[in-house]
Amino acid sequence: MTDEEIIAEFRAADALLEGHFILSSGLRSPRYLQCARVLMNPARGARLATELARRLPQAIRESVDVVVSPAMGGVIAGHEVGRALGVDALFLERPEGVFHLRRGFRIEPGQRVLMMEDVVTTGLSSREAIAAIGRAGGTVIAAASLVDRSNGGVDLGVPFFPLIRIDVPSYSADALPPELAAMPAIKPGSRVEA
Repeated sequence: MTDEEIIAEFRAADALLEGHFILSSGLRSPRYLQCARVLMNPARGARLATELARRLPQAIRESVDVVVSPAMGGVIAGHEVGRALGVDALFLERPEGVFHLRRGFRIEPGQRVLMMEDVVTTGLSSREAIAAIGRAGGTVIAAASLVDRSNGGVDLGVPFFPLIRIDVPSYSADALPPELAAMPAIKPGSRVEA
């Protein structure tokens, strides 16, 4: 798939939103990618995950023992990438604010993990997920996401492979451009602020 075909999948799902959005990082943006919408169609989700898996370096594809994703956004993406790689897909939850495995999920000591997200902006959730995977005994050999919207600024401490990079401006709440400040803010993500 080309980048244009990938963007077309997001547009077809009405997953590229315009307005004033509060991101899970707390930053504000005039555009939001609602990956849940692009993944609500199983065939579309499978196409995107298969393409992402295909783009991973062969050494990583062959080394991954398990895919682990942070809930909520990464669950479907991680499941589909796990399917494309032929490995199990687990997810982390943070009901008390810190990621950990639940529901009987476990990582065997030394298992090689691909940490899978839907969207990466600042990388905070990804780094928290990577730390939780380490606490659970896994070794994160790479991270991946459907979308990297970090504007090239994210460092996850492991090789990072997004399906697509989309540069979208983001602002702190006290440094909004006037046209954004004039709109009501919407918080569409799933992350609960502490």
